[in-house]
Amino acid sequence: MALDGVNILKELLINHEYRIRGYSEFKVYEPKERVIKAGAFVDKIVQHSLCDNVLLPKLASVFIRNNFAGQIGKGTLFGLETLKKDMYDAYTIHGMNIYILKADVTKFFYNIDHEILKKLVAEQFDDDGIRWLCNLIIDSTDGKGLPLGNQTSQVFALLYLNGLDHYITETLGIQYYGRYMDDFYLIHQDKEYLKYCLKKITEYVEHLQLSLNGKTQIMPFKNGIKFLGFHTYIRDGKVVCKIRNENKRNAVRKYKKMAKLVVEGKLSREKFIECYTSWKAHASHGDCDGLIYNLDEQIEKILRGENE
Repeated sequence: MALDGVNILKELLINHEYRIRGYSEFKVYEPKERVIKAGAFVDKIVQHSLCDNVLLPKLASVFIRNNFAGQIGKGTLFGLETLKKDMYDAYTIHGMNIYILKADVTKFFYNIDHEILKKLVAEQFDDDGIRWLCNLIIDSTDGKGLPLGNQTSQVFALLYLNGLDHYITETLGIQYYGRYMDDFYLIHQDKEYLKYCLKKITEYVEHLQLSLNGKTQIMPFKNGIKFLGFHTYIRDGKVVCKIRNENKRNAVRKYKKMAKLVVEGKLSREKFIECYTSWKAHASHGDCDGLIYNLDEQIEKILRGENE
């Protein structure tokens, strides 16, 4: 954006005359079907600055450590490594006589209540200008929910369940807990206490106009947990982490298809290598050497133009 444009945008923000320009809408199908609403370029600039310079610096000290998503130095790898440590530490103390409560919020982004969110923002920020801008972005879509394409939506979603994080770790006293956006786990040696926790958590999220979905359950520790695309469990006193079968199938199908697009000239080799290398780095954290080796061979054959 040119300097004159930046100065004009600055004046609009100072005078509270800035307005959201609307969204273009499209669907993505990986890892599941979702509706994405993408904002205009200028709106992305505003949100990028708001998140990086105001929201995240302040909220970093408000969020618990084990709130994994959308923050520098965190993410899926951080969440996976924390889960591994939590499981091993719990196992070291209690053996296999432990239970896991795995919970998931139903259509989280689509059900975030605007008025509740604006109150949560107001509790953290006393600057009228910041409140005005946040409220403007929150109400840029009608009804409930936040646009999945907005950078601010990621931060607002972290804040929306921040109170739940503190409630679980402080009021309920759960030591082994982690959350990645709307997906979270509790590990405890007392199954009855986890049932009580589930009841209280259900009540808590209902106050936020949310609900837990049918996948929420309490499982024996020996079964492990499916979290962040991996199945993590204890075997022979060691933590084992395997990429989930459905994710394996999806990855093989996706990257073989992309390799064929490279051969057909519909996708650049550089872009394909970038995407495929990123996935391999992610998969390598889940004891997937065999899967990666076999897929590498299949990809190389396709790129050489050989029949499978």
